[in-house]
Amino acid sequence: MSLWAITFLEYWKRTCSSLSHRWDCSEFQDIERPRPEFTAMAPMTMRNPVTGAEEPYFPENKRFNRTLTGCMVIIIMVAVVLIFLTAIILYRTILSIIIYKSDLTEDCNITDAITPVCVCVCVCVCVCVLLNLLVILLLSRIYTALAHILTRWEMHRTQTKYEDMFILKVFVFQFVNFYSSPVYIAFFKGRFIGYPGNYNTLFGVRNEDCGAGGCLIDLAQELLVIMVGKQLINNIQEFISPKVKSWWQKRKLNPQLKEAGQEAQRQEEASPWEADYQLLVCEGLFSEYLEMVIQFGFITIFVAACPLAPLFALINNWVEVRLDAQKFVTEYRRPVVERAQDIGIWFPILQFIAHMAVLSNAFLIAFTSSFVPRLYYRYTRDSTLSGFINFTLATSPLSYQQQHNTSCRYWAFRDENGEYLPEYFHLLAIRLGFVIIFEHVVFFIGRLIDLMVPDVSEEVEMKIKREHYMAKEALAENQVSKLTECHMTVCLAVCLLSCSMPAVSGEDHDSWEWGSPAQ
Repeated sequence: MSLWAITFLEYWKRTCSSLSHRWDCSEFQDIERPRPEFTAMAPMTMRNPVTGAEEPYFPENKRFNRTLTGCMVIIIMVAVVLIFLTAIILYRTILSIIIYKSDLTEDCNITDAITPVCVCVCVCVCVCVLLNLLVILLLSRIYTALAHILTRWEMHRTQTKYEDMFILKVFVFQFVNFYSSPVYIAFFKGRFIGYPGNYNTLFGVRNEDCGAGGCLIDLAQELLVIMVGKQLINNIQEFISPKVKSWWQKRKLNPQLKEAGQEAQRQEEASPWEADYQLLVCEGLFSEYLEMVIQFGFITIFVAACPLAPLFALINNWVEVRLDAQKFVTEYRRPVVERAQDIGIWFPILQFIAHMAVLSNAFLIAFTSSFVPRLYYRYTRDSTLSGFINFTLATSPLSYQQQHNTSCRYWAFRDENGEYLPEYFHLLAIRLGFVIIFEHVVFFIGRLIDLMVPDVSEEVEMKIKREHYMAKEALAENQVSKLTECHMTVCLAVCLLSCSMPAVSGEDHDSWEWGSPAQ
């Protein structure tokens, strides 16, 4: 998936260059005019050194201070997300403790495949994931409105710069908002729990541990609930919300029509432009881009834990295409065309996600999965993996056994005193080596793909060279025509001057004086 993401972005650069050349937008950002809102609110004007015209100007030091204030707001909102994540983790841990201490454990048989405790724990995990999804969607709405206010307050000159800064603010928050919980499960959950008799705690509650199947199972469950749940909610919202808004707008424009029959008759009698006016105003494609970028992150960053994520994304996109087509054709007015050189800051964001996917999958395979321990055991102990489970389990310390009069096994590479075994450090070195080799190989292949796939296709490059050649020829012809016209003008002036001078004989040549009326 990491190689696919890099290849996808390389071919998108070719497509983008082709489209920008076809629509004559290759150098649009160099000639883009200031935003009307910026023109109206700018406190002063300054002469443009390129065009020489007076243009509205906002001091850079003031914009820098406002940008720093916006960054502080982003940090505060990210802290709020982490606070909610911590609260959900504590809530899930407390529920698990209550379930394990309840009377359900008394009715359990160790030979049962599915026990009431397992069912309750699964239900608890699903409820917490759904609660996390609702918190994510709520915070997304709040911060998007806040990002609009902050970006408008920063006073950016052009529409492209304004949109890039707004998108960057929203993406930073959404990245933490959507990916904080999967990142916690993938790389932090079950890492700092301690060992029997010396457990680590958070606010007095024992740190959360992974399930019997490992953290990859919990991560796959979290990804499916968040990604698929978000897709279902967005699709339902995109199908119902435009219809409700359109119905309400038509009712406001025609308040005197209360009965459905009269409203239908009025719509049949209305002219096409009146019917179009009653449609909703197109709000742009920001939400569509954001949804696709978040989905791109889910299917690339955590694909090692949930290989089915790309399949669900493909099914969602099939449905999304039809829903968007129905929405933009029947519920919205025709959008106003705006020029743009490319997709703006979305492309660097996609590149950032693609690079993050390489590192994330490398750490998932090395540290979260049992791929490296199995290889280590196969080549050092037993090639048939016989006794591998016992190899990964440690025995509780003697102090714990004396205190509780029992012993237990837990997943770790520790001795009977709770100290790390040499195998732990061997595996740590192998895992770090695997991460370095994995990311270097993928980045090297990605670089080869970048070199093999040029950013501009040969056809477009030839067209650009041809246009530059034609422009130079036209400039040269224009200069030649001006020189020819100037030469003809000089010749004509000389001819007129020579014709206006009187004929002077040889005898009178000596008596000719400059400054005479004849001259």
